[in-house]
Amino acid sequence: MHNAVKFTPAGGNVRLSAARDDGRVVFSVSDTGVGIERKDLERVFERFYKADRSRSGGGTGLGLAIAKHIVQAHGGDIEARSDGAGRGTTFRFTLPVA
Repeated sequence: MHNAVKFTPAGGNVRLSAARDDGRVVFSVSDTGVGIERKDLERVFERFYKADRSRSGGGTGLGLAIAKHIVQAHGGDIEARSDGAGRGTTFRFTLPVA
């Protein structure tokens, strides 16, 4: 959520959702922000990886890597989707229903 707010310009939208689906809970964070190039989507979960260093600010590039490990440790999956620069991004993760 922090990244969605950080990379969405004023006047843009950030949407959060959660829904139960077949024994899992699906969470998503979608924004209308700067987007991520398709070639970078798989790599955004790597430690210290920054898709566009000019927009990264002072962050270390650890947040999404940590999120991935936490989600996977709880039996879930995480993914990022974007149609490219300027087209927003959706991060989605699932966790099993307890």
